[in-house]
Amino acid sequence: METSITPIVTMATSDQKRLIAIHTPNKDTKEEWVQWATADEKRTSTNDLTFDQANRILKQLGLKEHVKDLWSKFDKKNAQHMSILAILRIAQWTKKVNGKEVADLDVLDHFLKTKSPVKKPLKKMNYEETSKVIHALNQSVKWIFSK
Repeated sequence: METSITPIVTMATSDQKRLIAIHTPNKDTKEEWVQWATADEKRTSTNDLTFDQANRILKQLGLKEHVKDLWSKFDKKNAQHMSILAILRIAQWTKKVNGKEVADLDVLDHFLKTKSPVKKPLKKMNYEETSKVIHALNQSVKWIFSK
């Protein structure tokens, strides 16, 4: 059974959007930057930008690019974290990197920020909190494969 998941797209942060607005001389210029970054002339709002598109604009404006706040950073020496990676692979929440199939940490990041019973970065969770996340992920896998 093949499962599919819609790729997770991280939208631009409010700080990125604010910097773009501050560093463009007027509304028309800002809209042109958005159209350039999105490659879509219908998109003119910074609310339409993804995180990476906003970073492209910031770079072109000579500003520092932002770094994603990843909650999915894990400790490979932590058995619970390795269990989570295994669950992602079982659920087929993977992507190809350099020709290898690896767990898609963007999916995990999205899960931790939206659907997780514990809404905090993986590395900041204690044993009990991580156990709750593992249980929730296992329940998700069961639900996916019961369809």
